[in-house]
Amino acid sequence: MPDYLPADVEAVLDIAHGDTDPLLAEMTDHGRDRGFPTVGPAAGRVLRLLASLVDANRIFEFGSGFGYSAAWFLEALPDAGEIVLTDYDADNLAEADSFLGRSAHDTTVHLETGDAIESFKRYDGPFDVVLIDHNKEAYVDALELAQSHVPPGGLVIADNMLAGPVTPGTVRTALEGGGAEDAVAGVADYIAYVRDETAAESVLLPVGSGMLVSQF
Repeated sequence: MPDYLPADVEAVLDIAHGDTDPLLAEMTDHGRDRGFPTVGPAAGRVLRLLASLVDANRIFEFGSGFGYSAAWFLEALPDAGEIVLTDYDADNLAEADSFLGRSAHDTTVHLETGDAIESFKRYDGPFDVVLIDHNKEAYVDALELAQSHVPPGGLVIADNMLAGPVTPGTVRTALEGGGAEDAVAGVADYIAYVRDETAAESVLLPVGSGMLVSQF
């Protein structure tokens, strides 16, 4: 759970959401045991809901780790759908393949090792949902590339807006002109970009590590 929410709020969220699918619960525990950052169950439910609301058939992830977010997306995709996972680490994608292979869903899963932006260029659109969760300094680059491949009504979702490598305080300082470097600058630049993007309706959700959802 995010460290910017009060403990009482986290407890209510846990109670309100109820039990998690056994595979997703196992993956949540696996991430915690490895110390591997994931979107977490609350944000995972948001991803699943958003994909369902736009009747997603094809999803692309800029950064997938061991497949945690993809496991949530799979529950919203039809069997004839597709999802593309990307990661620099082939071992992470091997774990993703193992976990997702145990899913009850028959959605086609593509695994791409290497730079996510280069992987994206090898695919034709459209993608109904694009998740950006990789190198923060390349968030704007990923969005600029993805925009032309998202159909009207499609979603681009950026994770780690408020936690992980950044904090609400450092992002606020950067957005107010205080300057920043590396990951914080990348997140602040992304927030400013979508804020000023007239073609998109965007909202920053304080769930998980903070998600910025843009509909084009």
